[in-house]
Amino acid sequence: MRATRGVLYPARLPDFHRLPPATAARDLAVWFWIPEWSIEPARSSRQEIVGYPALNLVVENGDVSLSGATTRASHRELTGTGWAVGALLRPAAVAALIDDPAALVDAEQPVVAPELADGVSAAMASGEGHRERAVAVFSEWLARRVGPLDDSARHANALVEVLMEEGAADSVEEAATRLAVSLRTLQRLAHRHVGVSPAAMIRRRRLQEAAEHLRLHPSVDLADLAADLGYADHAHLTRDFRNVLGIAPRAYRASSAQDVRSAAAPS
Repeated sequence: MRATRGVLYPARLPDFHRLPPATAARDLAVWFWIPEWSIEPARSSRQEIVGYPALNLVVENGDVSLSGATTRASHRELTGTGWAVGALLRPAAVAALIDDPAALVDAEQPVVAPELADGVSAAMASGEGHRERAVAVFSEWLARRVGPLDDSARHANALVEVLMEEGAADSVEEAATRLAVSLRTLQRLAHRHVGVSPAAMIRRRRLQEAAEHLRLHPSVDLADLAADLGYADHAHLTRDFRNVLGIAPRAYRASSAQDVRSAAAPS
């Protein structure tokens, strides 16, 4: 999965880093994301995301929270000074953290993990190399919490690879064939380890790719883009885009271009 695909306005990001997990957690986290910000008083920075269909485990301000997959674009207003360290979880990590990830869709819940909170907070305050130390601490804690992986967890990781990564399946049926499982098994894996259906995961990938294309290639024809991404027509793409992102593709293309121009302008 490409690191910036779900970020709607990358030019607005604060000091932001995505680091790979340590070896112990390579089957448990796709990456760790670490924003650090210091924003002038009375100002804020609005961050807008159309997230991956996955759960995130986050340490911020001494607290730990688990957030579920989302059905709409989400945003957050950053103010003051702060940081967060989040793990974009692979499905294999989910069962050790929550019994029913579907109950956490569009929601979050606190996690009692003082060792994780204290360890990551100490690493982030440790000077040069702090981000790498935070990821190492987080990775080791996650590996201990999850323990050895069973076949179901490994199959769930493969499910996300087939549905979300380069060369991804274009349909639920194709994904089941690639994984050599039944449609029912595919649905069960997605529900238990992600919380949303395989079809919803495919739709989210297409929308992320649509937004990325509009941002990086503003002259792209919308009808051509819709066909390339597997939509029935331009109207289908526009309807999906507006329903999830809250904005039409043409309007998003214009606002994204304006953001890039503003970021490039001398301060």
